[in-house]
Amino acid sequence: MRKFAALMHARNMEFVRDRGNLFWNLLFPVFLVFGFSFAFSGGDDTLFKVGVIGNSEIVSGFLYEPYLEKIPYEKTPFALDKLRHHQLDMVIDLQESSYFINDGSAKGEVAENLFVSDDGVQNFIRKEVSGEPIRYVDWFVPGVIGMNMMFSCIFGVGWIIVRYRKNGVLKRLKATPVRALEFISAQLVSRLLIVLLTSIVVFTGTNIFLKFMMEGSYLNLILITAVATICMISFGLVFAARIKSEELANGLMNLALWPMMAFSGVFFSLEGTPLLLQKLSRVFPLTHYIEAARAIMLDGAGLIDILPNIIVLVGMTALFLLLSSFMFKWE
Repeated sequence: MRKFAALMHARNMEFVRDRGNLFWNLLFPVFLVFGFSFAFSGGDDTLFKVGVIGNSEIVSGFLYEPYLEKIPYEKTPFALDKLRHHQLDMVIDLQESSYFINDGSAKGEVAENLFVSDDGVQNFIRKEVSGEPIRYVDWFVPGVIGMNMMFSCIFGVGWIIVRYRKNGVLKRLKATPVRALEFISAQLVSRLLIVLLTSIVVFTGTNIFLKFMMEGSYLNLILITAVATICMISFGLVFAARIKSEELANGLMNLALWPMMAFSGVFFSLEGTPLLLQKLSRVFPLTHYIEAARAIMLDGAGLIDILPNIIVLVGMTALFLLLSSFMFKWE
């Protein structure tokens, strides 16, 4: 334990003394949250978003207008949750010949008037739901925290260990009583504490001014953040297992990180995108973290609701740790 504590303390002090790293991990995500909050504070766009359950071919006219975005759903409750938060303007259930609108949505009223004017839908039953709108910044902040976590974990562990290997630090540690398990464990726990602390600071600092929507438990949010952080660190260890060149490590990490950032739902929802892209996004750990964090914050989800995401993240962690331990070399 003394060796483990000494290694973890050394890594923590290395992080604290790196002023540039501190700026990136603390101030950059804060600027990003405030910047996007200002940029998207002007309101929704003019395009109608309609959730559709069932085969849309049986309704003519309305669902094929160019000013309307049609988003298919398999389950009505999930679509209604989107409608309650004003993320959809209307939900049409073609299986039950009914449609839903939010009684507090002005765009929903306009969409309804256009829908009922179609001769083919005169027998549809009107239903209402209620709910407050979600600001873009409320939807966006889990993505920022996840993105910051991803870069901090993978570069803060993977790239650092590659640098240690290149500079001969690992070779010297090999000659000491320190075992590989102690060294890797110290790196993992150190980065876990740093990422959790910076995430809490970023969330709390921006929440003071922006007042994020929080329907669920803060403890659940911290729990899923911790699980996802360990998964990301484990992913970074895969890159650090053998690579000696910093340039090669940087290229491989960016090759993995940028698609993950683009297609995990950080900046935009994947709803309405090709089904293949939605399925591919499920292989990214960041997707499961953002999905669970948004469910907690916006829908009040409990541990049972996000259990599938936790299981996937734990499974990915086990896989990454197994690969990194199998491939790890001191030199």
